[in-house]
Amino acid sequence: MNSDDLIRKYIEIWNERDATRRRATIDAIFTEDGVYSDPDWAAVEGRDAINLMIGQAREKLGDLTFGLGKVINEHHDLMLFTWHLGQPGSPVATGYDVARFEKGLIRRIDGFFV
Repeated sequence: MNSDDLIRKYIEIWNERDATRRRATIDAIFTEDGVYSDPDWAAVEGRDAINLMIGQAREKLGDLTFGLGKVINEHHDLMLFTWHLGQPGSPVATGYDVARFEKGLIRRIDGFFV
């Protein structure tokens, strides 16, 4: 899987409500010790914790869905991309994420809300 595919799958896990299916995708795209961080979550480490955190977020988000905005830039093992929550034309939230890749998987995501 290339980095674009990994990021598309990453966005998909935020929309997956079934914890088992979400976990299977997390296993496929994150390193075992992967880390997620954003203004609401300091540093969630490991696949189990990432799955649990996204499950908790899904409960709060209701029917809102995430979409990939655009890849702004990519170099070495880093990618900067945008995302939106809600409808593309009228999102309720937007942000930027920085992804760090390691050995063909996501090692870390750091999110920023706009």
